[in-house]
Amino acid sequence: MADTKQFVLQASEIAQREESFSHPWNPKSQLIGVQLSRALGLKRTAVSIARMPPGKESFVYHSHRHEEEWLYILSGRAIAEIDGEEIEVGPGDFIAFPTPSVPHHLKNPFDRDLVYLMVAKTGSSISLIFPVWANAWLKAERSLKSMTARTQSRLAHSKRNCLNVGQQGAHH
Repeated sequence: MADTKQFVLQASEIAQREESFSHPWNPKSQLIGVQLSRALGLKRTAVSIARMPPGKESFVYHSHRHEEEWLYILSGRAIAEIDGEEIEVGPGDFIAFPTPSVPHHLKNPFDRDLVYLMVAKTGSSISLIFPVWANAWLKAERSLKSMTARTQSRLAHSKRNCLNVGQQGAHH
């Protein structure tokens, strides 16, 4: 008989596992949450619950080549920037990004926390595209030769952390 506790993550445990994440390319980025699927061993689906404080943003404006992603707003409100347009979202709203997705991003300019579920495909071939940052990366890659070893290491670390976040699961 299976140990049923391995299949259930109770609310008290979720609260104890909360971690804060800030994206290195966006100083306004802050999410507090838990990768629920990882906690229970799911390998093909990334399910997370996130809380975004007032005045904060999720990630950076990005899109996906191969990974579907969706969000379900539980409480609070946000501005969803989707393909250059902004729309206010709130409790009960469902946001989906079929692939290849359009660029998207969330921000919370309101006075209450935004709480939402995020679900995405996981795997070894996560492919994120950062439209706003594309030119900056090209310039950075070209000028790496002129940087000090310490600066090169920091740039590589930021890029790797960002890409690893995408590989670990949903990231909004």
